Amino acid sequence: MKKILIVDDLHENIFPLLKELNFEVNYQPDIKRDKILEIIKDYEGLIIRSKTKVDKDFLSHCDKLEFIGRAGAGLDLIDLEEIRHKNIKVFAANEGNADAVAEHTMGMILMLFNKLNWADAEVRHRIWHREENRGIELKGMTVGIIGYGNMGTALAQRLMGFGVKVLAYDKVEKKDYEYGLYSEKAMLNDIFEETDLLSIHVPLTDETRMMVNDDFLSKFKKNIFLVNTSRGEVASTSSILKGLQSGKIRGACLDVLENEKLSMLTPEQEEVYTQLFQMKNVILTPHIAGWTVESYRKINEVLVEKIREVLGVELEHDLED
Repeated sequence: MKKILIVDDLHENIFPLLKELNFEVNYQPDIKRDKILEIIKDYEGLIIRSKTKVDKDFLSHCDKLEFIGRAGAGLDLIDLEEIRHKNIKVFAANEGNADAVAEHTMGMILMLFNKLNWADAEVRHRIWHREENRGIELKGMTVGIIGYGNMGTALAQRLMGFGVKVLAYDKVEKKDYEYGLYSEKAMLNDIFEETDLLSIHVPLTDETRMMVNDDFLSKFKKNIFLVNTSRGEVASTSSILKGLQSGKIRGACLDVLENEKLSMLTPEQEEVYTQLFQMKNVILTPHIAGWTVESYRKINEVLVEKIREVLGVELEHDLED
């Protein structure tokens, strides 16, 4: 029987799912890194979420580790090059929260366009401003999506009923049919030329880190709305602020920030964030786009199914033993 260590808080449905695969599970959601390094040598499997960094030092303690499961999307916490050297398999559950991210993105856009956050707050304070809270319509706009994986595709599906043109770009070459009825395959130059509203859905890599900067924003022909529900470090907060101040960015929806430890900002970040947080044309949420009641369960189901598919033959053999 293989042993698997879970070092983060997961929905309880993970336990029967892993039991069916004949795993012996050690659930330690509050375990500290030093303790993990003490015991990880005894485990064939590891499941993490977002607090455990699997770097070269961590992997040097992994004598038996065969696979790592990331209960969520994004593998930026894992040293993938070192993983390949050690022939350790990696699984992620991007599909598990794609619907949640897409719906959250739509909610942020509609809130921004219709000034719902400010209108709600004003009415609660007995302020009845109608003209000042006049909204704009999404219909007729061109939406550019950069990163057309699970999240980007799910967003494009939900945009179908809004009467928009969707241009989708992904650095990974895809077949034309993968864009389906939801979007048009585009190059970056098409995105820069036509976009009214840009939504970012890329993983955090060396290539995408600080991708959204002054130079990037200057390439857009139009003044745009910007949405980022991917990773905060994909976009420079100072560049976003400058774009908002100049009007290049008409409004922003940000579920993620460059530095999400708000009690540990640098003096420069503190100044930028203070100005950003005061802007009416900015919608902010605390990295919760993929964090719904349903996705909490679905992430586990997707992750365990991937483990079963790849390790199924071996696990069936273990069951026979």
